[in-house]
Amino acid sequence: MDYKNTEMQHLLISIRLPNGHWAGDITRERHDVTIRVDEHMPLPSGKGLSTVVASSQSSVSNIDEFLEYLNVHSSIDEVNVTDKKENSVEMTLKIARRGGGFLKPLMKAEVIPQTPFMVRDGWVEWEFITDHNRVKDLVNSLKNSDMPHRVHSLFKENESRLLTIRQREIFDLAVSKGYYETPRRITLTDLAKVAGISKSTICEIIHLIERHIIEEFADSVRRQSPKN
Repeated sequence: MDYKNTEMQHLLISIRLPNGHWAGDITRERHDVTIRVDEHMPLPSGKGLSTVVASSQSSVSNIDEFLEYLNVHSSIDEVNVTDKKENSVEMTLKIARRGGGFLKPLMKAEVIPQTPFMVRDGWVEWEFITDHNRVKDLVNSLKNSDMPHRVHSLFKENESRLLTIRQREIFDLAVSKGYYETPRRITLTDLAKVAGISKSTICEIIHLIERHIIEEFADSVRRQSPKN
């Protein structure tokens, strides 16, 4: 395939995973659980291997129930837990043939999402950095397949953007709820509840927001705050 337009673009899009996709089925069944996929590798015979972290907004019993559900799901061949905490579990999953993975529209457009990515309530949020034609192919393929999707942002890769759309949403929420005030008007736990995500997820997003802001303005702070 010959792509003449090689200008790189950044696409942030949410796609509703179809029935039969392990992450879509599980997060629709378990609304309290959010899945973060850190790595995904295709295996022979249409299978796959994923490193994921599942987080629950509720108690450890919900994580146990989630693991039980996961172990009997037809799309999962094997579950290997590598770390388990009060409200989260890290594991490696061996995905069964046709149990899920990258959707046909992605394969048709020849695009790979950035990792890590999040899955909640049957929706996956993917970021792509690719050329204009592949973005066009992906969106058209999603429309033709009648697969529900939402384009959150699309901009040229060389355009500067400090925060992603999702990070900006959480940043605005944190500011409006007084998370950055002294003393704080809201705890991280309560902020996660308002955002409808787990504490571990919002903690990670807040950490990324703060890191991006510090990196962006570090030099300015040093210039305006000399040591002597």
